[in-house]
Amino acid sequence: MSEKKEQELLPLRHSTAHVMAQAVGELFPEAKFGIGPAIEDGFYYDFELPRPLTPEDLEEIEAHMRRIIREDHAFERRVISPDESEALFAGQDYKLELIRDLLAGRVDEDGEALEQAPAELSVYRHDTFMDLCRGPHLESTGRIPAEAFKLLRIAGAYWRGDERRPQLQRIYGTVWPSQEELEDYIQRLEEMERRDHRRLGRDLDLFSTDSRLGAGLVLWHPKGAMVRYLIEEFWRQEHLKWGYELLFTPHIGRAELWETSGHLDHYKDAMYAPLEIDEQEYYLKPMNCPFHILVYNSQLRSYRDLPLRWAELGTVYRYERSGTLHGLLRVRGFTQDDAHIICRPDQIEDEILRCLDFTLHILSSFGFEAYDIALSVRDPQNKAKYFGRDENWAQAERSLVAALEARELDYRREEGEAVFYGPKIDLKIKDALGRSWQCTTIQFDFNIPERFDMSFIGDDGQEHRPYMVHRALLGSLERFFGVLIEHYVGAFPVWLAPVQVALIPITDEQVDYGHDVANKIKAAGLRVVVDESNRRMQAKIREHQLQKVPYMLILGRREAAAGQVSVRLRSEEDLGAMPLEQFLELAQEDIAARR
Repeated sequence: MSEKKEQELLPLRHSTAHVMAQAVGELFPEAKFGIGPAIEDGFYYDFELPRPLTPEDLEEIEAHMRRIIREDHAFERRVISPDESEALFAGQDYKLELIRDLLAGRVDEDGEALEQAPAELSVYRHDTFMDLCRGPHLESTGRIPAEAFKLLRIAGAYWRGDERRPQLQRIYGTVWPSQEELEDYIQRLEEMERRDHRRLGRDLDLFSTDSRLGAGLVLWHPKGAMVRYLIEEFWRQEHLKWGYELLFTPHIGRAELWETSGHLDHYKDAMYAPLEIDEQEYYLKPMNCPFHILVYNSQLRSYRDLPLRWAELGTVYRYERSGTLHGLLRVRGFTQDDAHIICRPDQIEDEILRCLDFTLHILSSFGFEAYDIALSVRDPQNKAKYFGRDENWAQAERSLVAALEARELDYRREEGEAVFYGPKIDLKIKDALGRSWQCTTIQFDFNIPERFDMSFIGDDGQEHRPYMVHRALLGSLERFFGVLIEHYVGAFPVWLAPVQVALIPITDEQVDYGHDVANKIKAAGLRVVVDESNRRMQAKIREHQLQKVPYMLILGRREAAAGQVSVRLRSEEDLGAMPLEQFLELAQEDIAARR
């Protein structure tokens, strides 16, 4: 859905969240209210309630909501003073905490961080319900389509996302302008459930997590590890072809390194607690870049040495709040396909264009052809919070724009979204459902070269500061793997499938022939298993279809006698009997084309 359409739906969703909160308050007079924002595709509201909610409660809440909608109460906005807010929300501890933080400029009404306090406090009232809110809302509750909303599920949510705070009950809902759009969305949810990488990861035996290991840490099973190995090998081979060199760096570094890089000043909350070794503090690395800079600074560099393109599949560790963890998509330990390009200022435009071309090549190789691209630049009204000179920023932005326009890529310009140390391109891949996933970032950095005093000797014999670009194509391998699973519903392209061929002897008489065929298939470079179980043939076929194996080769008496295989696809298409050599040619064509 377009950003414009999402904005148009905000008043509808915000208003429906307030109606839901009123209904919950009527059913549970002891309720304490948290926050209730509009979100993508719907809304939610957090409550402290006297008992756990059940699915049956959602039906009753919906019925109350329809009554409130029918009564057509007007939404009325009023500006209040801080003193009034204390009286109006007496007994509502969560609201009072929000108001205090709001007045201090720390958060807004939905708990999102602010840079300064708002000019005024406002509330919206309809019928008997009033909430701290900046709006916007519909004119009245009657404008909400009574048959076009649905409460979806109940979840636990720590207050302010902090597991040290109380856990509230969160009700998620959705609302649309029409019943038809609601039904379309429900169908989409069902398809998303079918593609959920957590369920598929379990069903296909790809990965797992375990509370004994710790939240946000992933165990890769043999099949999942094989897919990861194939991704990594392709990644390495392509990087070498495109002129990159590979690095390996440690998992920990002394506190001094992270002080120099600025991470202990700006990123400490996302870092794990230090380890004490030989009376010195060490930290698990949250990023790879400081290590790459140490490699650069290990010797004197000449202008003739540049550009340097250094890449690493480096595992990093970042503390994410437990409430934000989500399968492979949000974890605490992950491997980042990191790279840094260090070059002269006169090389930067060519390097950015080359980087963008490489990005598109890699992503298209995995089957992604649609993108959502943002160019994040400085806030022109607040330049003081950014590092680097105006001319650096201007040249960096020109380089990014030139690359995007040279490849005729649509992008949106987002002022104020650059990080403090440079502008960037964020490229989100779109999956089979049209969902956008953040993977690629191409990011300038004027900060680290200064902090680490990076330099090269120019053709004039003087020291000069190099330009540096951070670049991740796939982002985190864990996240990218999760996106791949959902994009393909676990049916990976043949070149990525952990098992490419399943051999199915019809009877025990064909088992030896099956192993002979398997050896020839292995010799041709394919991954194959022989199913020697005593199940019936159709049960074996069904099992390997469920496991998303691309090819199933049925081996009966006729096939064994003729030296052939009968080929079936996971799509249930039957290609019939053919010589093994013909099948291998077909499979290798699919692999070479990355179909």
